[in-house]
Amino acid sequence: MNLDQFKPLTVYTIYIASTPEKVWEALTSAEFSRQYFFGNAVEVEPRLGGAFVVRTPDGALHISGEVLAYDPPRKLSVTFNVNWPDLIEKLGPTLVTYEIEEVGDAVRLTMSEGHDRPLSDDILSGGRQGWPAILSGLKSVLETGKPLVVKMGPPQRMLDALKAMGIKTP
Repeated sequence: MNLDQFKPLTVYTIYIASTPEKVWEALTSAEFSRQYFFGNAVEVEPRLGGAFVVRTPDGALHISGEVLAYDPPRKLSVTFNVNWPDLIEKLGPTLVTYEIEEVGDAVRLTMSEGHDRPLSDDILSGGRQGWPAILSGLKSVLETGKPLVVKMGPPQRMLDALKAMGIKTP
């Protein structure tokens, strides 16, 4: 896979009162991720080429991918493919990268989502709605020990755009 073809279309940077090691654990631990990722469990095989999986609270496969960069506790890049029929074929793969930098007594976490082709704002609205909630939840759990309760589903605008492309959604 040629990573140079992926253009970051969504980038978020947050500051967390934590350590790089704790942020890394939050991003790569199934148990920890359930607290901030809408109950979903992130599973990371700790090596280049390893599996990246996100399971729903009932254990079903929601997202699958491959680890493309694994540099604890500084950088994690994965393909991030939502398990909906025809999605990857029609929209291409998604590249998600987390960069963790210590800045004084805090951590700067930069998350980017890139794609190998142009996508409409309607399609991108899903990530642009979900990522701020996920990252805010991660920050809350690390800083206070308490998860945020953010109730949301996929944006209707994204679902309508996918449907118009012939992509079935749950």
